[in-house]
Amino acid sequence: MSGLIGKKIGMTSIYDENGKNIPCTVIEAGPCVVTQVRTEEVDGYEALQLGFDDKAEKRTSAAEAGHFKKAGTSPKYKVVEFQGFEEEYKLGDKITVEHFTEGEFVDVSGTSKGKGFQGVVKRHGFGGVGQATHGQHNRLRAPGSIGAASYPARVFKGMRMAGQMGNEKVTVQNLRVLKVVPEKNLLVVKGAIPGHKNSYVIVRK
Repeated sequence: MSGLIGKKIGMTSIYDENGKNIPCTVIEAGPCVVTQVRTEEVDGYEALQLGFDDKAEKRTSAAEAGHFKKAGTSPKYKVVEFQGFEEEYKLGDKITVEHFTEGEFVDVSGTSKGKGFQGVVKRHGFGGVGQATHGQHNRLRAPGSIGAASYPARVFKGMRMAGQMGNEKVTVQNLRVLKVVPEKNLLVVKGAIPGHKNSYVIVRK
């Protein structure tokens, strides 16, 4: 689906017409530059490659610099392909936050905050403390049994255990656009989205 690359600014809340307080996330969406146009004849599919957030020349490889120069724009940090644009765009065109309208629903993808190696209580929501007395030792946050011994004599795949948590791609679907601020390239969506402040996100219609 069509969309834009953005940057998570942070969370806030606004009041609706009924006086209800709504938690929301502010996203700096665009402006994105068309850095490549994929066509059916050349590439076998139709799509637009968009670039977002200027990058210093000295941090750009020669191949990347040539790619962006062809589009007539400065090097970009984030480059993503989108399909489904109804309008016709050519190299160098800018797509702004006005691509979205208030009241419509969007999907937001990003990389969740990395939590490192975590136990089952934090990672999977296990109950933790059971009986804290009657001979209970230091097993208050342990996972308990992970399988039987003689049969099946192995641990099943997918068993919920301690391990790396976070730092993975997450998509939150059907977030309502509460406000569009074109002069500041801001998009305000209802609810929370993945990632830390200033992390890149992809907003799709």
